[in-house]
Amino acid sequence: MTVQQSAAGGTGARPAKRIPWPVGFITTLALIAAWELLVRWAEIPPYTLPGPIAVLTALWADLSSLGAAWWFTLRITLGALLLACAGGLLVASSFVLAPALERAFLPMAVVLQVTPIVAIAPLLLIYIDSTTAVLLLCAWIVAFFPVLSNTLQGLRAADPLLQDLLTLCRARPAQRLRWLRLPAALPDFLAGLRVSGGLALIGAVTAEMVAGAAGRETGLASRILEASFRTETPRMFAALLLLVLTGVLIHVALEALSRRLIGRWHPRYRESGH
Repeated sequence: MTVQQSAAGGTGARPAKRIPWPVGFITTLALIAAWELLVRWAEIPPYTLPGPIAVLTALWADLSSLGAAWWFTLRITLGALLLACAGGLLVASSFVLAPALERAFLPMAVVLQVTPIVAIAPLLLIYIDSTTAVLLLCAWIVAFFPVLSNTLQGLRAADPLLQDLLTLCRARPAQRLRWLRLPAALPDFLAGLRVSGGLALIGAVTAEMVAGAAGRETGLASRILEASFRTETPRMFAALLLLVLTGVLIHVALEALSRRLIGRWHPRYRESGH
């Protein structure tokens, strides 16, 4: 009996079994097929509940308009996410280097986080002429705090023994930040970034709905509102499908980034076998 086997037998622990990814894909296909069969069997009209085929048909028929709207929403989302990433990292680092800044400005960040975006967007439209800038700012407000909070937590969670070692080496605060705190905060920073990815998309869509934007430079939220006014339910579902796929792609991309940066040593990926 090997050491690993004896240790596993002594603790009674069993290695976690991963569900192969095709199982989830097959389950999703089965649910979509059941949806289509239900619509056909119950003879539900498309304006009430369109089936998947009707949704895909509407998406293909209006691909140019929905594609342009999707690209606009994606640009707002990614722009807000990048700003939240850079801003959260810089502000959290500043708070660690100068605790007085944290006492002065962290309450303001909390206020922005707890204020509903539907209440902020109309006010911003009064002071900012560009609707695109308002949407970007609203999406950034929603996505900023998770990156700030998680990064700040990670920066403070550096190993105390290593901090004592740097004290003995007479390391300056900037050196502590560069060589100890930032590497230690990387998992928490990536966790906050994964949360902010979805929130940036939600913030962009919500802000656009509240702003009531119209015209060519608009996103999927405006297409959903237009389709609802015209009772074009399949087109609404088509725009919603693009939003869902966008959120999934952002999540998958951030997960891949996390595995790339910390997958070789972080317990989250080692224990799950990722």
